[in-house]
Amino acid sequence: MSKVAIIGAGVSGLSMANYLEKNNIDYHLYERRTQNDLKGHGFILPKEGIEHLSSIIDINDLYKKGSFLKKYIHYNQAGEIMSEKDLDDVFVVSRSALIEILANEIPSDKISYQTTIGLKGFENGKANIEIDENNVIQADIVVASDGSRSRIRRKIFQDETMRAVLENEVVNIIENEELASQIESNFLKFHHEKGGLTFGVLKLSPKKILWYCQFDITKYFINEDYTADCIRQFMIENFGNWNELITSIIEGSSYENAHIWRVYELEKLNPFYHENVVFIGDSAHPLIPFTSQGVTSALKDSFTLTQLLKEGNDLQETFRRYEEERRPEIDIHINNGRILLNQFLLPLSEQPKNTLPISYK
Repeated sequence: MSKVAIIGAGVSGLSMANYLEKNNIDYHLYERRTQNDLKGHGFILPKEGIEHLSSIIDINDLYKKGSFLKKYIHYNQAGEIMSEKDLDDVFVVSRSALIEILANEIPSDKISYQTTIGLKGFENGKANIEIDENNVIQADIVVASDGSRSRIRRKIFQDETMRAVLENEVVNIIENEELASQIESNFLKFHHEKGGLTFGVLKLSPKKILWYCQFDITKYFINEDYTADCIRQFMIENFGNWNELITSIIEGSSYENAHIWRVYELEKLNPFYHENVVFIGDSAHPLIPFTSQGVTSALKDSFTLTQLLKEGNDLQETFRRYEEERRPEIDIHINNGRILLNQFLLPLSEQPKNTLPISYK
C-alpha cells in the first residue's frame, strides 16, 4: 500500500509527485489517459510559478521549451495599439512540454497510465479507491488532482453547483517558422470593439506559436462536433476580417490538435479536504483562464501540502492548515478572474486600459 495515492497526472498531480519524490515520501500516481496523450493548451507562468518549478526540475529544461515574454500589447481588432505594459519574468510554455518535463522526473514504476480510478466510499475514515472497476485499495492519503470537474470531488460533495462561465476558448499551437518570425517575444492580444471576443498570440520558439481566442458564449457559437473543419470555420467566420497577422495565422493553422476549452467554475468552493482525501489544483479550486494562475496555484498547493506532511502531524490538522494557508490567495484569484471576465464582456471603449490578463495577489 502506498502512503499517498495521487489521482490525476496533470500539472497538479505531477507537481505533487515531484515534491513527494524530492522529500522521500512514498506515493503512487494514477492517470486514466495514455502517457502520450499530451493534447492541450499552453500556460503562462508568472515569476512565482517559475521559482516553485525550479525546486523540482532543472529549470533549463523549461527554458528550452518556451519563451520569456517582454511586453503585453493590447490591440483593437484592426491592429491599432491601445496600450502596452512591460512584463517581469513571465514565461509561456505548452502544456505538453511542461507535462513531459514533470513526468520525466518521476520513476516509471510510480505512475500507472490508462488506469481509471473511482471512489467507492469510506471505511474507518479512509477512502476506498477502485481501480479499473476490479480492485479496491486504501491509501493513507488520497490526493485528488483530477481536474476542474473532479469526479472524486463530485462524489464527496454531491450538493455542489458548477456553472458555465460566459467565456469559452479555442487554443492551438502551430509550427510555422515564417509566421513565428513576424512575432517578437511579446504577449499580443486583440480585442473586438463590441467586447466579448479576443485573439491572443504568444511565441513559444523560433518555429512555434501558441494562439487562442476567447468568446462570449451568449454571442458566438461553435458547432459541438468539435471537428477540425468546424473549428476552422468558426475562426474564419469570426476573425477572417481582423488584422492581417490574425488572418495569416488562422489561414496558416492546422486544426487537428486545436483544443476547445469549455470553462466552468464552482458557485461556491467546497472544503479542500474530507476524511483522508485532499484536493489540489483545479480539483480544489477551478480558476477561470483570465487569471493565468492555474499552474502557479497548483504548484503552491503541492509545495504547501508536502511541507505540512513532512511535519508528521495529525492528518486532519495538516489538511486544516493546508486549506487555511492556501484558501485566502485562491479567493483573491477567483475574485480577480471574475473582474477580468466582466471587463472582457464590455465594449472595448469601456474596458480599463493597462490591465494585465494576469491575476496577482
